[in-house]
Amino acid sequence: MSKANVTRLAALAAALCASSLAAQADQWSDISARKELKCGTFADVPPFAAPDPKTREMVGHDVDLCNAIAKELGLTAKVTPLSVEARVPEVKLGRVDVTIANLAYTRSRGEQIQFSDPYYVAKEMLAVKASDPGTTKADYKGKRLSSTKGSTSELSIKMNGSEPVTFQDTGSAFMAVQQNKSMGMVANTMTITKLVNQSKNEGVALKMIKEPMVLQPIGIGMKKDEPALLAKVNEALYSLEKKGELDKLWSKWLGPNTEYKMTRDEKVTPLADLKFELLP
Repeated sequence: MSKANVTRLAALAAALCASSLAAQADQWSDISARKELKCGTFADVPPFAAPDPKTREMVGHDVDLCNAIAKELGLTAKVTPLSVEARVPEVKLGRVDVTIANLAYTRSRGEQIQFSDPYYVAKEMLAVKASDPGTTKADYKGKRLSSTKGSTSELSIKMNGSEPVTFQDTGSAFMAVQQNKSMGMVANTMTITKLVNQSKNEGVALKMIKEPMVLQPIGIGMKKDEPALLAKVNEALYSLEKKGELDKLWSKWLGPNTEYKMTRDEKVTPLADLKFELLP
């Protein structure tokens, strides 16, 4: 073999070795090196994440959770506001390291990204006009119900055999009921609770159907095949749970002394230990 060929083979081997090492470099190593956790949240969905009217800084439960997770991992958090439908794609594309935005585990999402262990179990609830005679979700099968586009609220409407009418934000979904464009709207418990209370003073009064549309475990979304990052995020969640920090965040933004008046019954739990109907 000529000296030139030997040189080319050596160069090729070195390139393959470098490529292999690059492939083995995991996302957690990159995050740890830059000492910053890129965290995606909602752009404007209080109390999870929304701009403060006075400072324009992002505030909310999920913003605080981003900061708490980052601090637990020895990092600083860089919060990036995302639309509802961008929560999964931005993680897949690597534009954010994690998505903390009331992100429910579903079959399709589970095929695209990986989830941390759930830190609470949310409920999708239906609100209709207070004058409506319906009392169960079955009463609205085949009816037009509004929700935000690309959300689990939309999926739950389809699962109920109802017709989804979707919008970019919950305010528009709420107005659709007020303007008779839909018979009701579906959103998480805290959003529905707030809008039902709001409707008593503004527009047509609404009521919340007591039966949940679906139950949904809420976790932190990450890119698939990143076991080190998953382990670190879960480790941080369990540590924050043990310290009582997750309960403090809940009480601050969603608890009995807020307009949502919700209690946090569930703790961080492995997904396999939960019983729920998996959304598609």
